[in-house]
Amino acid sequence: MKLRFLLDENLSPQIKLALQRRYPQIDVLRVGDLGAPAFGTLDPAILQYLQITQRVLITDNRASMPVHLQDHAAAGGQHWGIFVVRKEGPLGSLIDELHLYWEASEAIEWIDQIEWLAV
Repeated sequence: MKLRFLLDENLSPQIKLALQRRYPQIDVLRVGDLGAPAFGTLDPAILQYLQITQRVLITDNRASMPVHLQDHAAAGGQHWGIFVVRKEGPLGSLIDELHLYWEASEAIEWIDQIEWLAV
């Protein structure tokens, strides 16, 4: 199964638009979209959603997410990958890097993995 992404609500909606425009074959939702968690959903519920839907979270949350990940794992939960990005990174580079991960790997490879993207 190919990677499926969920963008954190704190990231620009332009990321989703650019990813869909350049690589329409990639399945990407953003928090607040139909079928995704609502705006304001707390991190523990986001982690539950990721586990159920088998989506990789793309986030810039370096503050609270690590604590919630520890709690989630301690409760026996898993996630399908967390990609941590910098908000101020160049959009085109981020889009191409996400495509590279999508093209070169399978979703199962990212279970309980955290990747810090260089962009």
